[in-house]
Amino acid sequence: MKLYSPDGSELMKIEALERDGNRLVLKGTAFGAMPISAQLRPEELRGGFRLLSTKLALFLISMLVRR
Repeated sequence: MKLYSPDGSELMKIEALERDGNRLVLKGTAFGAMPISAQLRPEELRGGFRLLSTKLALFLISMLVRR
C-alpha cells in the first residue's frame, strides 16, 4: 500500500502489517528510501474511529471496489 502527497509524490510505502502484543506495527519505507516502523496503539485506533462520519465510512468501504 502506498500513501501519496497532494502533488502525487510517494510519501510512504507500507510493506507489512504485524501484531506486537496489543499494537499493530506498520513496516515500510518513507520517501522511497528511509526504512520506517510505526506502531498503532489501541487508544490511537479508537481516536481514529472518532474521526469517521457515516458518510466517510461509506466512502472508505466503496473504495474497495473502485479502480
